[in-house]
Amino acid sequence: MNFVECHEEPIHIPGYVQSFGYLIGIDAESRTITFFSRNISDIFKIDDTDALFDRELTYFPESFQNIIDSDIYTSLDRFTRRENETYFDKIFIDEKEYHFSVFKSGKYIFLEFEEILMNPDKKISNKYDNFYIIDSDMEIWNHLLETLLKVVNYDRMMVYKFMMDGSGKVIAERKNEEMESFLGLHYPESDIPKQARELYLKKRKRIFSNVHADVVPILSKTNENIDLSFSASRGMSPVHRQYLKNSGVSSSFSISIIMDNHLWGLVTCQNVTPKHIDLEDRVQAGIFTALAANAYSSFKSKSELNYRLELNEKLSQLKTEFLKHHHLFDSLTDNKTEIKNLPEADGLAIVSDENIVTEGTVPSVAMINEIAQWGLENTKDRIYVSRSFLKEHGAELNLSGDAAGVIIYFIERDKNEMLIWFRKEFDEHINWAGNPEKKIETFSQNGEDKQMVSPRTSFRIFTENIKGHSKRWNSRNVSAVQAIRDLILETSHKNYNVIKRLNDELKKVNEELDSFSYTISHDLGTPLTVMKLNAQMLLNNLTNGSEKSKDKINAIIEEIDNMAEMMQDVLQLSRAKHSDIELESLKTGNTIRKISENAKITHGNPKSEIVIKECPDVLADKTMLHQVFLNIINNAVKYSSHKDQPKVEIEGTEDGQTIIYRISDNGIGIPETEKHKMFKIFNRMDNAKKFKGNGVGLSIVHRIMKRIGGNVDYESNKDGTSFILTFKKPYI
Repeated sequence: MNFVECHEEPIHIPGYVQSFGYLIGIDAESRTITFFSRNISDIFKIDDTDALFDRELTYFPESFQNIIDSDIYTSLDRFTRRENETYFDKIFIDEKEYHFSVFKSGKYIFLEFEEILMNPDKKISNKYDNFYIIDSDMEIWNHLLETLLKVVNYDRMMVYKFMMDGSGKVIAERKNEEMESFLGLHYPESDIPKQARELYLKKRKRIFSNVHADVVPILSKTNENIDLSFSASRGMSPVHRQYLKNSGVSSSFSISIIMDNHLWGLVTCQNVTPKHIDLEDRVQAGIFTALAANAYSSFKSKSELNYRLELNEKLSQLKTEFLKHHHLFDSLTDNKTEIKNLPEADGLAIVSDENIVTEGTVPSVAMINEIAQWGLENTKDRIYVSRSFLKEHGAELNLSGDAAGVIIYFIERDKNEMLIWFRKEFDEHINWAGNPEKKIETFSQNGEDKQMVSPRTSFRIFTENIKGHSKRWNSRNVSAVQAIRDLILETSHKNYNVIKRLNDELKKVNEELDSFSYTISHDLGTPLTVMKLNAQMLLNNLTNGSEKSKDKINAIIEEIDNMAEMMQDVLQLSRAKHSDIELESLKTGNTIRKISENAKITHGNPKSEIVIKECPDVLADKTMLHQVFLNIINNAVKYSSHKDQPKVEIEGTEDGQTIIYRISDNGIGIPETEKHKMFKIFNRMDNAKKFKGNGVGLSIVHRIMKRIGGNVDYESNKDGTSFILTFKKPYI
C-alpha cells in the first residue's frame, strides 16, 4: 500500500470525470478514438463501446452524426492549433441541447459535453465599467461577489487571497444568514497544496457539482494515465472530496484570480446542497472575475504611482538638505527624522565607525553595536531585511522588543558605516479556520488502496499568537530604503556639484570628439581622393622624369592611402560606440574562414598557416562580430608573418554561459612594460612599428566587445600572443 502526502497527490490524473460530463479523447494525428468516459453511452446510441477504440468518429455516423456535422469538428485543425485553448459550441443530441467543448492537450484532442441548463434567476448588470470607478481595493472584491451572486448564487461566496508563505486568507465574503462567517480567517498552505495551485493557474474555472455523486471512470485500452488538467469535468481527488464533506458542503465552484500570470487568489463558492452551474454561467463568472482582477491591478498601479510621486518629492527635498553639507555623516544626522519616517520605522540608528546617532524608539547603544557587528559578519548584501529578527536572534544577541524587525543598509562595510531601521515587537494574532491536525486514512484511487494525510475535520477558529515579529516590512518600505541608498550614493562626496559640472563638461567634450571623428572620416575623404588623383596624374605625366621624383610621388600616394585607412578606422571606432546593435545567435565558421583566407593573402607570407578548430555559435551583432574577428585575425597573421614557420590557431570553447575564442599566433609578442597601451587608440608597441598599421584596430575590438556584453583579453610572451574573446552563449 502506497503512502501519499497531500502535496504529492496526482490530482491531474484521477482516472475519472464527474457525472455531469461526457468525454471522448481522440488521437491528434490519426483522429481515432483512444479513450472515453464510460457514461457516453447514456447520450450516444452505442451498442458496443469496445468497438469504438482505434476508429474515427466518422466510422459511427449513426452514433456521432451531430458531432461530425458540427462547426467544431469540421474545422478541428483550426480549433486545435494551439495547446490547451478551449473552443465552445452547442449541439443537439437526441433532442437535448448540449455544450460541446474541444481542446488539444499533448497528443490528444478532448471532446467534452455537458447538458445545457437554464438559469431563470440570473440577473446581469450591464455596468461592466463599475469595477474601474471604485476607489477602494476591498470594494472591488465586494462588488465582484455582488455581481457573481446574480450569476451563480451559492450559499457562501468568498475571495481568498494567497499569502507569501502559501497560506490563504478570506478577504471578502457573501453568504446566507444561517451560514457561519469565514471572513478574516486564515487557511494553511496544506489546504491548497502546490500542485493544486498549479492546476488553478492552468484551468481557471473548476466546479464540483456533487461531492456525494459517483464518479465516471475513463475507459482506455492503454495503461497510460490521461492528463485531465484542462477538462471541465475532471473528477476531484479523494482528499479534496473528504475536505468538502468535512466542511459541511456538497458542492463548490472556484475561479482563479490571476495577476501578472501569477495565482493571486481564488473566488471560492460553496453550497450546502449539490449544485451545478451551466457552462455559459461559469464562463461569464470567469469574465467578471478577470474584470475585477484587472481593476484591482489598475487600482494598485495608480496607488503605487502616487506613492512614487510623493516619495520622489520627499527625496528631492532631502537631496537639497544633503547638499548643504560637506560630510555624509552631517547630512544624515541633520535629516534623521525624515530618514526614519520614509520606511515607516519606529527608530533609526546612524552608525559611522564608533559614532552612533539615534532617532525614535531604538535599543541601547550597546545592543546597536551588537546588531551592527552581527550584520557585518553574517550578511553579504547591501540591504538586509527581517521582520523576525527578535525571534531568530533574540537569545543570541540578548535583544529587546525594540529590535523585533530591522532593515540594515551598509553604506561602507570597511568603515563600519550603516543605517539601521527598527520596528518594535508586534502582538500579532492569526485566526485560523481550524487547527490543522494530520491524520492518516486509506483512500481508494484507480482500484488501488493508498494511505494519505486526511484533511482536517475541525474548522473551529484556532487563534495563533505570533511572538518575536514586527509588523511586516512591505515593498514600499524596502523601496524607500533603496531610494535613500541611491540618494546617498549620489550625494555622498564633498564636491558633488563640482564633480557633476566636470562630468557634464566631459560628456560635452566626448560628444565633440565623436563629432570630430565623423568629420575627419567623411568630410576629409573627398580632398584626400582629389590629392591622390592629382598625384597619380602627375606620376603618369613624368615619363621622362627622374626616378627620385617618381619615388617621392609614390611616397605621397602611399601616405594618402595610410591617412585614408586611418580615417576609416576612426570611423569604425565611432560606429562601434554609437551604432545600433542587434544581438542574435550567429554562426562563426564561414566568417572566420573567409577572413583567414584574405588575411593570408594580404598580411601573410607563403608559409603562413592558419589552423581553424571548433567554431561554436555566439550571441553578437553580425556586423560588429565581423569587425572583431577581422582585426584580431589580421593582426595575428601580420605579426607572425616574419617567422620561418608562421602559424595562427583559432579555437572556440564553451564555458558555462559563455563562449570563449582563442586566436593564438607565434609572432612578435607584447612586452609586459607596454601592456597599458593595448587598447588605447593610436598607440602601437615599439616592436610593432616595422609592421604597417595605425593602432586603432584593438580599440575597435575593445569597444565592440563591451557593447555586446563580452570581453577581450590577451596572454603574451616571447613566443607569441593569444587574444581571448569572451562572448555570451546564445539562448536555446
